[in-house]
Amino acid sequence: MGEIYRSLEQFRIISLSHKNLPVEDLGAFHISDEHLATRLSALIHLPGVEEAMLLSTCNRVEFLLSSQVLIDRPFLERFFQAVYPDMALSGLQLAVDRALIYSGEDAVLHLFRVASSLDSLIVGEREIITQVRNAYERCHECGVTGDLLRLVIKKTIETGKEVYSSTNISRHPVSVVSLAYRKLRDLNVKLNARFILIGAGVTITTFAKFLRKHGYTNFVVFNRSLDRAVTLAAELNAVCHPLTELPEYTDGFDVIVTCTGSSEPLITPEVYGNLLAGDTKRKIVVDLAVPGDLHKEIHALYDVHVISVSSLRDVAEKNLREREKEMGSCEVILEENLQEFRIGFRARQVELAMQEVPRKVREIREVALNEVFARDLSAMDDASKKVLSKVIDYLEKKYISVPMKMAKEILLEESSQK
Repeated sequence: MGEIYRSLEQFRIISLSHKNLPVEDLGAFHISDEHLATRLSALIHLPGVEEAMLLSTCNRVEFLLSSQVLIDRPFLERFFQAVYPDMALSGLQLAVDRALIYSGEDAVLHLFRVASSLDSLIVGEREIITQVRNAYERCHECGVTGDLLRLVIKKTIETGKEVYSSTNISRHPVSVVSLAYRKLRDLNVKLNARFILIGAGVTITTFAKFLRKHGYTNFVVFNRSLDRAVTLAAELNAVCHPLTELPEYTDGFDVIVTCTGSSEPLITPEVYGNLLAGDTKRKIVVDLAVPGDLHKEIHALYDVHVISVSSLRDVAEKNLREREKEMGSCEVILEENLQEFRIGFRARQVELAMQEVPRKVREIREVALNEVFARDLSAMDDASKKVLSKVIDYLEKKYISVPMKMAKEILLEESSQK
């Protein structure tokens, strides 16, 4: 699908992100994997839509399209109704009113910025490049992508990789999870350390994955909702308990990582004392909750090293300023890659336009051999016919390769003159 396209203006992006919607409102526009194929299939049945892809992260929902029609308000109304058939009218109206539209090279450059994390809520978080790749693969499996999106995504991934490898945009961590893990690593915590994880939300889950990735294996999970605790524990090959059992836990620990939504400290001096189970060695508490889960008196009563959100904020702000210094270098890389994409895109257009040439040449060959020169060929011996066949085969190949090579040379020469 979408094998032949007339111009790059056919590439469109319909964007809902932290730039035009509150992050908490974006959740209503995420589409689960379960419904992805059905929703995207509805899109490509809209008049003029040939290819489609959804990029959905915690702070953006973007639709990449190959479409020959103008993306105006009537189109957006049909579009969002097709994607979200069960959404209330107020939600659909919000999407139509707030959506940002990018077309052609502006759309390509926007996607480059997204994959390079220059457009992210937190600049330089390189997870986005993996999210772009995975999103394309899922949509490709749904059968709704084609040649145009393939070209765009391929160059987008290349561009993102170049930004991350050639600049310092992602080398200074600014996320709480990244910074907290680095602080923990600097304390030389042994791989067999005993971890108590309190909470099973996104922050704890992400932190736990960091730990697991770097070789830590000894976890116990406590959470208010046991279902979520079971899910996290299964990922970590750990045991889990309801949060109500935390005060009675006496198996000891080396590190506590906590992040809950409690308005009051969950780990009181009494609870902390019980958790120690008589152990007097210094412990580590990573408190990522706001407000904190660790009672302030514990600092004075026990030998404990606390890593808290407040202690990480100054580092995060400093690192963010360092990342922002890299923006100029990143923009240069994006422009260079956009120029390269122009050349590659035009070369691909030539290839697509010439796809019919081999078939036409074969038709001419058949007419020549079976009709125009049939009498002359009948008078030739087998050896001569064989030589003639080789000559014609050679000419057929050159009919394609020579014009293609000339066309690409012309494109490169035009580009160098700009």
